[in-house]
Amino acid sequence: MVPLNDDNPISITPVVVYSLIAINIVIFLFEMSLSEPALQQFFNTYAVVPEELTASFTGGDVNAGGEWLTLISSQFLHGGFLHVGGNMLYLWVFGNNIEDQLGHVKFLIFYLACGALAALAQWFFMPTSNVPTLGASGAIAGIMGAYIIRFPRARILTLVPLFIFITTFRIPAIFFLGWWFIQQALYGLMSLGATANTGSGGVAYWAHAGGFVFGVVLGPILGLFSKPGGPPNPYRYRR
Repeated sequence: MVPLNDDNPISITPVVVYSLIAINIVIFLFEMSLSEPALQQFFNTYAVVPEELTASFTGGDVNAGGEWLTLISSQFLHGGFLHVGGNMLYLWVFGNNIEDQLGHVKFLIFYLACGALAALAQWFFMPTSNVPTLGASGAIAGIMGAYIIRFPRARILTLVPLFIFITTFRIPAIFFLGWWFIQQALYGLMSLGATANTGSGGVAYWAHAGGFVFGVVLGPILGLFSKPGGPPNPYRYRR
């Protein structure tokens, strides 16, 4: 299922969301200009490498400060067109309403904090992995976690494949995002049986699930419910 839009109006121009999308795209275009060895080195330097982060905690890494900074820098790296395209789509659909609720500055703090905590969640479950963890997915999962508790009844216009046909449905956020979270948690549990020290890439399911949970927790702390708003309740009695 692919979200296309929602029925949730906003009262501001979401300049932080637009800026984050622009920065991610610019950095991805820079990645595309690099040779394969240079790109790998770029990822090793600015993405979160769990085994190196583990070494920084134990004093075995002389560049410990740099490893901590990757909790932020990794959020702006992507591994391909689908990776960056999918993340930016989700950020555009769900991020504007959370920025509207929190305000520009708090939203940026919320976004970066969720992304960093999501990366730590992935590290917690796979601390010896040498595979770089990168992408905005953890931060965006935090936005989705905040969205589901603030706007559970918002309708998400969703592209849904049905056998050989593709159609659209308006799905309540509580079902769309709830099902997404359940999938990430289940895939994360399944990934625990995989070998952590693999040279191949994969999906950081624990970063997704962790970011979602942290979004649920941090959103209210930063004032998610302090501003009225949200789509009208479609089930409300009208006369």
